[in-house]
Amino acid sequence: MIPLLFTLTVILMFSGFTNDPWLSLFDGESLDGWRASENKESWKIEDGAIVTAGPRSHLFYEGDVMDHNFKNFELMMDVKTTPGSNSGIYIHTEFQEEGWPAKGYECQVLNSTHPAEPGAYVEHKMGGSIYAIRNVWKPVVPDHEWFNYRITVEGKTIRTFINGVLAAEYTEPEEVYRPDGFAGRLLGTGTFAFQCHDPESVVYYKNIRVKPLPDDLPTPGTPPQDLEFEKKLIDLAAANFPLIDLHTHLKGGLTEDEALAHARSYGYTYGIAVNCGLKMGFEDDDSLNHFLDNYQASPFTWFAMQAEGREWLDLFSGETRERFDYVFTDGMTWTNRNGKRMRLWIPEETEVGDPQDFMDQLVENIVEIVTTEPIDIHVNPTFLPAEISDRYDELWTTERMDRVINALKEGEVALEINNRYRIPSEAFLKRAKAAGVKFTFGTNNGGAGDLGRMEYAIEMVEACGLEASDMWIPGK
Repeated sequence: MIPLLFTLTVILMFSGFTNDPWLSLFDGESLDGWRASENKESWKIEDGAIVTAGPRSHLFYEGDVMDHNFKNFELMMDVKTTPGSNSGIYIHTEFQEEGWPAKGYECQVLNSTHPAEPGAYVEHKMGGSIYAIRNVWKPVVPDHEWFNYRITVEGKTIRTFINGVLAAEYTEPEEVYRPDGFAGRLLGTGTFAFQCHDPESVVYYKNIRVKPLPDDLPTPGTPPQDLEFEKKLIDLAAANFPLIDLHTHLKGGLTEDEALAHARSYGYTYGIAVNCGLKMGFEDDDSLNHFLDNYQASPFTWFAMQAEGREWLDLFSGETRERFDYVFTDGMTWTNRNGKRMRLWIPEETEVGDPQDFMDQLVENIVEIVTTEPIDIHVNPTFLPAEISDRYDELWTTERMDRVINALKEGEVALEINNRYRIPSEAFLKRAKAAGVKFTFGTNNGGAGDLGRMEYAIEMVEACGLEASDMWIPGK
């Protein structure tokens, strides 16, 4: 006799009943339920996946699930990119025969960019970005590798996830600002769409599923409070200006998760720096490699070596340095003509003497550092000890500025705009920009309470007319 429970299970299986809340939007064999806009030939099915392959077109879901009108939901699929391929996933959108969809948000699909001529547009908004609103500035998945992409909308909060890791999040405030061309980037209701960006962008989508959620869900996120600052962030994000802080520390109890949450709230990407040098944390290859072997950094951060003091080249091998995404140092630790090793931020370890002579020695040291040490960024630049910091504009003469700027060019080293110390000055930055120096943003926080919002860097972008092409990005 067949048990009753087994019989019921078989009946339910063959009747199509399931407890799975995920509903399929793609049968793996055809474009049934989907409608392409211009250049319909840009879409094909290959090995169970929808493939973008041709001139600009968008593929809109018009199937029966929820009558293709979604408010709160989880959308999930598997995605594979090819080198330099740009695509996107639109939510809360509607069919549009031509052009880029004007309604709803785009969630970016992009893991690499093609080499470009100087001055040409290079897309910096990478996969996982809530496009032009809260961007991810670092690629996290290699091309030719399938990865899981999930998008959720709950109330006024959007979140994106790459391989289950939170990538970007944004909660609409009551007063929403959008720059020209982005007026329709608002939450409401609508369908989904995939983007075929151009003939060279070949991207694969499969296992496309949705989990509809109740319409009355509360908003889990917190909207931006400073709407004037928010306007600056949105303008820069929409203009493809990389909002990256490459000089962040996990100090004072600050965890990586807390740092990432802080970064996402503004649409920033961080580079987490490890202090390496005498009396600064790690002092040899063995201790540093042990740390690196056991630390699992988030894919949404870069990892930096902060080389301390002039001895660092003797302490760490080239192989260890290459385990980091980039290396930076500053001119705050050096030995003066009297043989005194100084750390300029510590008054009792600093010997100024005659300010003019001190400045000459400081500049000489910076020039040697950026032209001979294998670094990518000169950080905490133009820092002066407390004893003479109020004479900054007097002591940093144009001649001294130009010596450092020319050395940066010679060494192909980027210049940090430091938020903690609000340096270099606007005058210094304008001269550096005119000379073609590349820039980065950095905070050099001491803990969780002084991560800040990169206000000084953002202020200098406007004051100095900085553009995306002026910025240095790891790997680009």
